[in-house]
Amino acid sequence: MESVAHGDAGDADPRRRRATVDVKEGLRALSLQLSLLNRQVSAHLTLRDVDLDCLDIVNAHGPLSPSALARRAGLHAATMTGVLDRLERAGWVSREPDPSDRRGSRIRALRDRNAELLALFAGMNTSVEQICADYEGGELERFAEFLRRAAAAGRDATEDLAN
Repeated sequence: MESVAHGDAGDADPRRRRATVDVKEGLRALSLQLSLLNRQVSAHLTLRDVDLDCLDIVNAHGPLSPSALARRAGLHAATMTGVLDRLERAGWVSREPDPSDRRGSRIRALRDRNAELLALFAGMNTSVEQICADYEGGELERFAEFLRRAAAAGRDATEDLAN
């Protein structure tokens, strides 16, 4: 009974093991395809892949200090300076004084180019919406929870390797 409480009994099930392997392979395939898509988007915007990654982080979590952005992106501060210079010159971000530390700055995404960015991801977004239409709300909630947990696991693994 103890093994059931810890989920070990499910590990003995060959179908469950196969399904788990299929999920891992699916995540790897999705990661690769998203990386290739991001590379194409970066090229269309004449940005580097790392620039687009940092822009995505700022869009999702900003405004951020340059050091907080570097930590989230797993980049050295000197590398971050070059990324921010390129993003600022291209009109994607601005550096603003940090209201809590007058010596520091915060990076803010400029929203006037978002339509350009969204247009490049429109094909993928439309496809995902069509895929989601095949599932019930409760199933989508479970998928979303799984993806949040998988992303957190990836973040933890990334932090472990960085330390």
